[in-house]
Amino acid sequence: MAPVGILARLKNLYTKTQDEPVISAQQAALYSLALTLLYVVPFYLFSATRPSQTLSRDAPSVIRARIRAVTGSCLLSTAAVLWLFTAKGHVPSNEALRMMGWWPVGVQEIMRGLSLTAILFAGPLFERGVVYGQWWDWIRGRGVSESLRGWMGWRNFIAGPTTEEILFRSSIIPLHLLARVPPSRIIMVTPLYFGIAHVHHFYEFRLTHPDTSAFAALFRSVIQFGYTTVFGWYATFLYLRTGSLLAVIVVHSFCNWCGLPRLWGRVGSASSAGVPSDPPRLCKDKDGAESDRKKSGRWWIGWSLAYYVLLVAGIVGFYMALWPLTESPRALVSFTTR
Repeated sequence: MAPVGILARLKNLYTKTQDEPVISAQQAALYSLALTLLYVVPFYLFSATRPSQTLSRDAPSVIRARIRAVTGSCLLSTAAVLWLFTAKGHVPSNEALRMMGWWPVGVQEIMRGLSLTAILFAGPLFERGVVYGQWWDWIRGRGVSESLRGWMGWRNFIAGPTTEEILFRSSIIPLHLLARVPPSRIIMVTPLYFGIAHVHHFYEFRLTHPDTSAFAALFRSVIQFGYTTVFGWYATFLYLRTGSLLAVIVVHSFCNWCGLPRLWGRVGSASSAGVPSDPPRLCKDKDGAESDRKKSGRWWIGWSLAYYVLLVAGIVGFYMALWPLTESPRALVSFTTR
């Protein structure tokens, strides 16, 4: 059943012409920038969260301290946006929580969003699951337990996706809804804050990798800004279409686990992000006439062909399923054109 209250309230936010919006678009931008700084700046205010040449951002002590810091930032940002909705926008608290994606949870939206993202990653999932035989570990949940055993895994798959989506989707996007910013502009603009929040990694990388040239470090940061912004476009679209914060958190965690898909090279080569480069073991024939290397060559051709076919098919399938699988009665906005 569609949440009539939230849809009616959002409709009023966009269709009232006699009243000014609760905040202006410029104010929404300034507030969003302030929230972005609230998320990043604490990393450098305290010795426990600040990396150095002898202390990496991946050190367990730094990860723990940063998780505490961003948790506090998320609590403050959520409280501030909730106050804007209820005190300034005169939106009932239950509807404000709906706009911020907190309630209802949206179990169906979670499953549909995860399925849509898995379609896009059909090629990488094939490489990991079939070529390297990890599918049995997935069924047993072994990979999940191993990933979450260390602090880096906890940060990458739990704390990072959760806190980033709370601030960059659940807090920043509702600000733009209050300002009556058009949905298409929200999708294009708000992910830039998400991308900007990762630019500080340039400084940290240069600090811990002084032998790497500045150009190489800058190029790395530009690439990171690019793919985080692209993901932000998708996550923002998904959030607006489903109204589910947990759905985008789950999708974010899944994308972190998959990593960037390979776009070139032989399947199984070391260039594949997050995938082991050692080929599966092959048995010799009974005469020993054919070497493992020759067998492996034939296998790699077939696997590589299958991978790139699935990669293209996943992109096509994602495009075709994008609107159907993100349709939800809990949508925060309506899109008139596709």
